[in-house]
Amino acid sequence: MADSKPTAVQPAPDDTTELAPPQSRRKGIILVVIAVLALVAAGLWWRSTFYEDTDDAQINGHLLQISSRIAGQVVKVDVEENQVVKAGDTIAELDPRDFQVAVDNAKAALASAEANAAAAQVAVPIATVNTGSTLTSANADVTGAHAAVSQAEQQLQAAQARVAQAQANDFKAQSDLTRYKTLVAKDVISKQQYDAAVAAADAAKAALADSQASQQAASDAVRVARERERQSAAQLKYAQTGPQQVAAQNARARQALAQVAQAKAQLEQAQLNLSYTRITAPVAGIVTRKSVEINQNVSVGQNLMTLVSLEDLWVIANFKETQLRHMSAGQSVEIHVDATGKDYKGTVTQIGGATGSVLSLFPPENATGNYVKVVQRLPVRIDFTDLKDEDSVHVLRPGLSVEPTVRVK
Repeated sequence: MADSKPTAVQPAPDDTTELAPPQSRRKGIILVVIAVLALVAAGLWWRSTFYEDTDDAQINGHLLQISSRIAGQVVKVDVEENQVVKAGDTIAELDPRDFQVAVDNAKAALASAEANAAAAQVAVPIATVNTGSTLTSANADVTGAHAAVSQAEQQLQAAQARVAQAQANDFKAQSDLTRYKTLVAKDVISKQQYDAAVAAADAAKAALADSQASQQAASDAVRVARERERQSAAQLKYAQTGPQQVAAQNARARQALAQVAQAKAQLEQAQLNLSYTRITAPVAGIVTRKSVEINQNVSVGQNLMTLVSLEDLWVIANFKETQLRHMSAGQSVEIHVDATGKDYKGTVTQIGGATGSVLSLFPPENATGNYVKVVQRLPVRIDFTDLKDEDSVHVLRPGLSVEPTVRVK
């Protein structure tokens, strides 16, 4: 019997065959991919058309240089570096003693000025009454002086008439005495008659002397009356200056009131200087760059520290000039802050008046043969609109980087 060779076992035939995916499923996948690409393209087109963004932006704020408004010595420093302060909090204090003395002196000067003003005010009606009375009295004196002159002149005339009469009587009496001398020598008349003639002559001579003395007295009385008349006229002229005197007193009263106002102003200035010894924070913020120490003598305007305000913050974003075509004030902005990872709302308020390169310390000189056109950037100010709600604890700081996105359409 011949040996039989073993035969290889043949594998069972595979009845399964690889089926191609249906034609409809392949088309569906293609359509989905096309739709996704279309949506992505539409989104990119939408964003590039209706929005402009930049990462060249940062938060800005007010950096207040705190300085002293008066010169003095620091007696107390109430803050530390990077301390948060509120508006009105005391930052530093200067020695107030010199300024308190100035306030006391100003108060005393004001009291003196007010007393002088009160006296001047009271003197005005007194001057008015006195000048009126003086004028009336002067008018009466002038009238009386005129009358006295007239009376004295009349008395002088009467005295002159009596002198003339006495001269006539004396002439007659002397003539009679001369005749009687001859007659008595011839015994024509008696000695008694001659003695009577002598007595009459002596009486006439005495009467003449008396009348002449009365005339001299009347003449002196006229001279005195005229002097008094001139004196009364001078007093009247002085009394007639009463309105000017009242006006001068009114001017002195106004001057006294002006001195009161000046003293009040000096007192207010002294009180202001005293209040300046307490240096306070004008706004809420964080103290930085503190350089003031106790017992340090500071001068007016000397920088003591920097106060970073946290109340009023805004964004300065540098957009390319090609992004500003449709940008304008009032457009809404979404601001992404890198430090917090949060988004804030804002609005465009200002677009800069010149590019950053023009405003730099050394502007570029383009009038050369090697000019290369470079896209410029323009600063745009963006104000937060929800900062009070979103940043009530003041997390944001000036200088933080942000990415604003402006809807331009």
